[in-house]
This record gives sequence, C-alpha cells and structure tokens, in this order.
Amino acid sequence: MALSTAIDPIPALARHHLALREARLPFTEVKARSRAATPARDALAALLRSGCGVIPEIKGLVRETEVEECARAFEEEGAHLIACHAEPQCFLGALSAMGRVRAAVSVPVMARGLFFDPYQIHEARLFGADLIPLQLSYLDEYRFVALADRVEGLGMTALAEVRTPAEAERALDSGLRVLGINTRDRATGVTNAELFAEIAAGMPESVVCVGLSGVESPGDLLAYAANGADAVVVGRAVRQAQDSRDSLRALTAAGQHPACAGRKGAGDF
Repeated sequence: MALSTAIDPIPALARHHLALREARLPFTEVKARSRAATPARDALAALLRSGCGVIPEIKGLVRETEVEECARAFEEEGAHLIACHAEPQCFLGALSAMGRVRAAVSVPVMARGLFFDPYQIHEARLFGADLIPLQLSYLDEYRFVALADRVEGLGMTALAEVRTPAEAERALDSGLRVLGINTRDRATGVTNAELFAEIAAGMPESVVCVGLSGVESPGDLLAYAANGADAVVVGRAVRQAQDSRDSLRALTAAGQHPACAGRKGAGDF
C-alpha cells in the first residue's frame, strides 16, 4: 500500500526565514520581549469608526524618514489604520519598517503577511502590530484557533482572512469577530468584487467585514461599503498615484460621505 503524503501549504522560503530569525532570537526571548512591549492599540474600535474606513498599505520603502513621513501623511489624511507588510523574506527590513510606522502614528497598525507559527505572532507584536491576519487557506482548524487565541492573548485583534464562503463559515464557527475578505485570485491577480458581496451578504451584523483587495477608486470603495464593508485596505491606488496624499484624501472622503453605506458609528454596533 502506498503511503499518503500530506502537502505542506506553507512555502518553504517562509519556514526557512523563520528558522533563521528564531536562531538569532530564540522563541522564549521574543515571547518575553513581546509581552513587555507597549500595549496594543484597539484595532477593533478603529474598524468600528463611522463610515467605511480606509487602511492604506505601506511596503517597499527603505529610508527611515520616507517610511515615517508616509505614515504621518496617511494618518493626517484620515486613515483609520495603516497596513504594513511583515514578511522579512519578501521585503527587506519589513519588520523594522513596521516598528517605525507604529512609532510615528497614533492609529493602529495592521500587519500583512502569512502567519503560521506562534513565533511570528510574538515577533509582530514586538515590532508594533495591533491587528494580525490569519489566512484560513493555509491553516488547519487547530492551528487557526490556537494562533487566534495567541493574537487575542497579546491584546491584538485577530482577523480571519478568507477567500471563499466556506472559509468564512469556518471563521464564524471559530468565533472570530473580524473577517477580511480577499477577492484577488492568487494565480491571475484579478479581483472579483462580486465575491466580496457574496461572502459579506451572509455575515451577521455583529461581524466586521474588511475588504482586502480590489479598491482602486472612491467608486470602488462606495461599492464595497454598499456590500457590507466596514473598512478597506488600499495599496496600489495610493502607492502608485501621482500624489498619494490626494489619492488617499479622496478615498477617505468617500468613506465618510453621507451616501456611504458604512457603519454610522460604534454606538450602532
């Protein structure tokens, strides 16, 4: 009888880089440092602010002043949170850049990346993360629940990142309150706004829905809000704009416009 082999969904490069970081800073040390770090900011409260919140994404910036100036500009233009990539194997200096962003602003910081090990949770907290996404397509039920508990245990907010209605049901069954809906196809890079509407439509009122992809314009934001988005992450639309501040200002204005179907305030929750 042939032996069945389970396929590890976690990329080998991610595991390799994690092992290198843990060799430099052991798990017991990163855990202790993360627990002694400045307390996490309330990301859930930021997501529940009125209208449809905008979460601009920072990645690929190298110079310290550039990262900090960008973060401050985003906060000044009305960002409810700021997203930072936290995968050193993908972006050189990603963790330290996230730490500098956190120190430069007063809004919560959302880490972006693939989290599959407790070490990463403590590491992200050490470098200033307030909200951690957990991608259900990479995690079995036991690991997903265990990582979510660790995130919440450190005072952060856990976000269940889903790509299908079935994954959204898994998140609900696990008791998570914040759902991130990613409609970008991994193979083609194409986004499907209809998928967001399909998934969000089945969510209870108590669930906070965040659009993680597909927002390129104020019109896109209003459409996402109409389909149940409490907040949206924006990357390319701001990052590649001729004037990133003007682009973000237009998006945040749309999110707070009276015609926007986002939440009317945390008191209505």
